Amino acid sequence: MKKTTLIAQAILILMLFAATNTFAFSLWNSGPESLTPEKGQLAIPIKDINDGEAHHFKVKADDGTMVTFFTLKSRDGIIRAAIDSCDVCYKSGKGYFQKGDFMVCENCGQRFASNKINVIKGGCNPAPLKRRVVGDKLVINMTDINANVWYMKYRK
Repeated sequence: MKKTTLIAQAILILMLFAATNTFAFSLWNSGPESLTPEKGQLAIPIKDINDGEAHHFKVKADDGTMVTFFTLKSRDGIIRAAIDSCDVCYKSGKGYFQKGDFMVCENCGQRFASNKINVIKGGCNPAPLKRRVVGDKLVINMTDINANVWYMKYRK
């Protein structure tokens, strides 16, 4: 009786482990959301990005390069956008992740306050991306995406 209980517990533990790892892998592997431009613009519903969390996106530039960027509603209520790279660390092919109210460079570890995204540029700051709010959408012109393709040339 004891042996079957141990076997049942072991099977249950293995099943939970497998389910947890499958879920974690699917989250990790999901990557940035793909966007398709319409009439030379990206239009992202504000309701999908106004939660204070960084949202990563990718879009194919005119030359075929996949460009990644993120949006973030900062603590001052402004929705910001930046290329997922910087002038210094772009060759690493890494971008940024969010930690609290900061975006953190995956290559060098520097932290950038959310309310400084699109304000401070150059160095290791996330490369600003022009954007505007039109109605209930955040709009980014593909000309601005295309102008920032060079940040992605080292990405795989």
